[in-house]
Amino acid sequence: MADMPVAAGRLQTPPSAAEAHRLPGLDLLRAAAVAWVMLFHSFLNEGPDEGLTWLCHYGWMGVDLFFVLSGFLIGSQVLAPLARGERLSFGGFYLRRAFRILPAFLAVLAVYLLVPGFRESPGLESAWKFLSFTLNLLIDYRQNQAFSHAWSLCVEEHFYLVFPLLAWWLMRRSSTAAFVAICASVVLGGIALRAGVWLHDVETEGPVGESARSWFAEDIYFPTWNRLDGLLAGVVLASLKIFRAQWWRRAQAYANGALLAGLGVVAVAMWLFRERTGLLANAIGWPVLSAGFALLVFAGATRASWIGRWSIPGIGWLAATSYSLYLVHKGVFHVVDESVGDQLAGHSLVAFAVYGLAALAAAAVLHYGVEQPFLRLRDWALSGRAKAPAPGADPVRGSAIGE
Repeated sequence: MADMPVAAGRLQTPPSAAEAHRLPGLDLLRAAAVAWVMLFHSFLNEGPDEGLTWLCHYGWMGVDLFFVLSGFLIGSQVLAPLARGERLSFGGFYLRRAFRILPAFLAVLAVYLLVPGFRESPGLESAWKFLSFTLNLLIDYRQNQAFSHAWSLCVEEHFYLVFPLLAWWLMRRSSTAAFVAICASVVLGGIALRAGVWLHDVETEGPVGESARSWFAEDIYFPTWNRLDGLLAGVVLASLKIFRAQWWRRAQAYANGALLAGLGVVAVAMWLFRERTGLLANAIGWPVLSAGFALLVFAGATRASWIGRWSIPGIGWLAATSYSLYLVHKGVFHVVDESVGDQLAGHSLVAFAVYGLAALAAAAVLHYGVEQPFLRLRDWALSGRAKAPAPGADPVRGSAIGE
């Protein structure tokens, strides 16, 4: 991968951290992702107007948009210092991730463990599965669905653990061919693995919904090795931005075309996933969906696109609090439903507004009371490590949980 940067005999590097500022396009995508997930989970209670049913049905795709954003932004953080010839500070990177992810996650986990009334489902997996980030590999989904959306954090944590080491190794090998081979292996291997698991489970356990366990969730949807397409798509974008900077700049002239193409590819993915648990969807649907989202992220990463120039009031705040919102929204929906759900029955739009505002309020408490103080503590703790931005510092702002 290290031979990718050569252009006119000189290394092409991305903008420096001094140029780092929030990108409206990425903020918009990030806010859309968390809102989409909330729409999907609104069916735990009372969903919005029936006209939005089709959109809610695909709301789980918001997590895949988060994965592409995370792959792009974390990929940029890891690859940028390597492209500059700097030594990657593994300790600094992992410390930044720990300060960013763990405080809010542990706070919400404590609420789930100590306050049963907050649980959207009676069953909760053992604490050690959450703390070891193995929930997505060991969950009994039929019995324990409370805080099950933490599965995506497990995938992210596994990515954080492995990707810096893999990037460092590839840079030492100086091989574009190895990078391409790994990308192809992830995509093709994922297709084969998901198809094989699907065929095996249908034969041995029966169709989805008729088996003794939720094999679709446990064997296909949650495991990290089946959900790498989005992260990979984001990393490929980051690699192009950093190691093919001239191409990236030229391609920005076609950002709006990429935006429209991305929407079209996502529409194709929706068609594939019209039967969400079907074989075709789970074999090839994920890479198609990830490719569509990658085009949207490319468009959002430049101010040359329509969405890259949109500064919509409130979107920046929603994007900044999206991690807290993702963590708390299901529990808050449940509390609201238990408290005033009967009174809101039959008033779907009012109910959805109440659920949404309650989730936003809880997310604000978590964001300002836990996330922000620990981010300030992180900046203080890392301020003495280097005068320049440390490897792993954010070269791009506006992410899923990539700050």
